[in-house]
Amino acid sequence: MTKETTRQHSSESTSVLYLAFELSSKNWKLGFSIGSGQKPRIRTIEAGNLNALRAEIGTARRRFALPAGCPVASCYEAGRDGFWLHRFLTREGVKNFVVDSSSIEVNRRKRRAKADRLDVQSLVRMLMRYCEGEDKVWSVVHVPSLEEEDRRQLHRELAALEKEKTRTSNRIRGLLVTQGVRLGDRIDLRDERLDSIRLWDGGPLAPGLKSRMRREWAHLLFLKGQISALERQRQSALRGKDETDAEPDLVKIRQLLLLRAIGPVSAWLLVREFFGWRRFKNRRQVGSLSGLTPTPFQSGATNYEQGISKAGIVPVRRIAIELAWSWLRYQPGSKLSLWYNKRFANGGKKARKVGIVALARRLLIELWRFLETGALPEGAELRAAA
Repeated sequence: MTKETTRQHSSESTSVLYLAFELSSKNWKLGFSIGSGQKPRIRTIEAGNLNALRAEIGTARRRFALPAGCPVASCYEAGRDGFWLHRFLTREGVKNFVVDSSSIEVNRRKRRAKADRLDVQSLVRMLMRYCEGEDKVWSVVHVPSLEEEDRRQLHRELAALEKEKTRTSNRIRGLLVTQGVRLGDRIDLRDERLDSIRLWDGGPLAPGLKSRMRREWAHLLFLKGQISALERQRQSALRGKDETDAEPDLVKIRQLLLLRAIGPVSAWLLVREFFGWRRFKNRRQVGSLSGLTPTPFQSGATNYEQGISKAGIVPVRRIAIELAWSWLRYQPGSKLSLWYNKRFANGGKKARKVGIVALARRLLIELWRFLETGALPEGAELRAAA
């Protein structure tokens, strides 16, 4: 077996066309290059114009004197365009990478030049470095399949509706408070109730405000109806009453529900967003994606912790911390709860806050092992019904 020389590797690397995208709502910047030292070729096309994209790739091949079938490597930042462009490029035979925007290195100067042209040039250079083996240059997003992406819609819609419900309730309360009216814990604005509301001076609500209250109340009832329908759909899926009963994700959700302290909301979100279609290699990847890993700052004699990275999936991190508090309550005899009580329970408020984040990270790792191997977290108890 002959050893590959540097010159051979260099001649082979020039046969790859590198393409970087800078996406916006109106135009796309395309940056083409064939290797280090080559000035990128910048072109602009209309956003979403796939025919123009095919034409520019063909023109770039001819411009750089590349064969018609030479491989193409591309990249773009994850954002509002989602993954449909990645699926199109993959179907066209392009090896594409979707990059986490927050992992891209930038100039640290207080004032740095920022333009789409400069950004696409920087992306091309980093793409070449990544393809040549420098895998730490950025973080590549794991792209879900179309079916896996669609399964995330239910709980995301539920979260959006819950936020809209809270905003509507707060708006109703706020509008009435401006007139000296304070509602109780429960909002009830049916016609008879609305007519009985009196202002600070004993007078009735003004006609304009009363009409708005009716519309806000109708909107609140509409949101509650949608939330109830989605919750019934989720419960039906968990009970195996629909066609999705054979989904592997549902098997994992039901497996998590065997543990005390884990309810359907947290189990559904953790599997659909975190454990369902992702493949973790080790516990460090679990902690990193959740954003619960520490970020040390070390420089000479300076050495301190900056807190957790918060670079992962926000809903997963939020539900993991809530689940950690629930775990302490419903799994007091588990090894994780005993560890927390020994190290943090008798400390102050700050110590308990730090400890619950550490417990959340360890709990996610234990749940990942439970789903992968079936091994229960040490000392954990199953539900009585299970």
